[in-house]
Amino acid sequence: MEKLFHLKENGTTVKTEILAGITTFLAMAYILAVNPDILSVTGMNKGGVFVATALSAAIATLIMAFWANYPIALASGMGLNAYFAYTVCGQDGASWQVALTAILIEGLIFILLSAFKFRETLVNCIPANLKYGITTGIGLFITLIGLKNAGIVISDQATLVALPGKLTDPGVVLALVGILLIGVMLYYNIKGAILWGILGTWVLGILAQLVGWYQGVSLLPDFAQNNIGANFAGLGEIAFKFDFGWVGAHVMDFIVIVFAFLFVDLFDTVGTLVGVAAKGDMLDKDGKLPRVGRALMADAIGTCAGACLGTSTVTSYVESSAGVVEGGRTGLTSLTTAILFILALFLSPVFLAIPGFATAPALVIVGLFMMSSVSKVKFEGDMADVLGAFIAIIMMPFTYSIANGIMFGVLAWMILKICRGKFKDIHPIMWIVFVLFVLRIVTLVI
Repeated sequence: MEKLFHLKENGTTVKTEILAGITTFLAMAYILAVNPDILSVTGMNKGGVFVATALSAAIATLIMAFWANYPIALASGMGLNAYFAYTVCGQDGASWQVALTAILIEGLIFILLSAFKFRETLVNCIPANLKYGITTGIGLFITLIGLKNAGIVISDQATLVALPGKLTDPGVVLALVGILLIGVMLYYNIKGAILWGILGTWVLGILAQLVGWYQGVSLLPDFAQNNIGANFAGLGEIAFKFDFGWVGAHVMDFIVIVFAFLFVDLFDTVGTLVGVAAKGDMLDKDGKLPRVGRALMADAIGTCAGACLGTSTVTSYVESSAGVVEGGRTGLTSLTTAILFILALFLSPVFLAIPGFATAPALVIVGLFMMSSVSKVKFEGDMADVLGAFIAIIMMPFTYSIANGIMFGVLAWMILKICRGKFKDIHPIMWIVFVLFVLRIVTLVI
């Protein structure tokens, strides 16, 4: 392990890394339940999508582990899967085969961009203040995700968000108890507090169900439903099912679909890498992320693998910060997560039984830790740096998108730099990003 992952150099141990990897997996295991539900509305085999989701996550995360040596896990991205199912295959009327073709092309483009170090340069040329703003914004964003998953925050026509009408709902109560449970364990410096918090909240939910208070779906694993053979048979129905014929007849429509996938994934990944790395003190003294090119290539290869297997875009997961908070610093964390994704193929009832109210407290606490980066944001000095960071912080949770937060933050930074004539402060890559963002704004307006 030392030779492979340089544990001592990164100030960590095998035990810490494995615990961090388990925590990361539990924080993102919901994708194994959610992704098949979303993509199956397009007509894709649900069991097949489950296998494709687990296998593509394992492949991409293993590449991240052994090649990039970072504690970052990858899987089919939330938001991107919804765009796949409800926009491309829903509103646009394209088949799921066409959507998979678009994701394959997107992945190949990412491989080229990574090979020419475009994405690597982009990560490293983002100003330090904006990077810390992005990290803070991600903290708020994943906190909101946790609160929403637990039902603690709901939508409201008058105020946009609000508390639920009944705070006595079992899921809400259990999630709040879980947050306090993790908080108490952190106070007493109990190792693995987040992991134990997830498991403890789940056990409390099981007890609540046994006494009749919690009336939701069964929280106990149901091994009778685990039909691995049928799932792999379903994989055969969706793997390598591309439709290049449709592409030839609808070139412009296809370009629009690919660009949308490309845009969201590019900046979601950049934001996630920067945020997780900053939280784990993995940035060097110049604020750059070593080996970022390898991390980005893992993301690109994972996207291609996912398309071939039959799932939506594979991307770096912000929930990786849960493992980083637990002390994960190397690829051994990712290796552990990848192994668990493989095991999930055979023990899916166990992993799918963990409810949203049990993982929600972990996301809230991780959001707390990532929010601490706000102390590094400079709110005085160059107004371009100040406003850019602030816009990134507020736009991520308020627009429910990491990509949007980066887009508006960079636009604010660029426009103020241009207005003050500080062209020397702007890296050439940032000009390309600026143009892409302007084009994106134009497409949203039109």
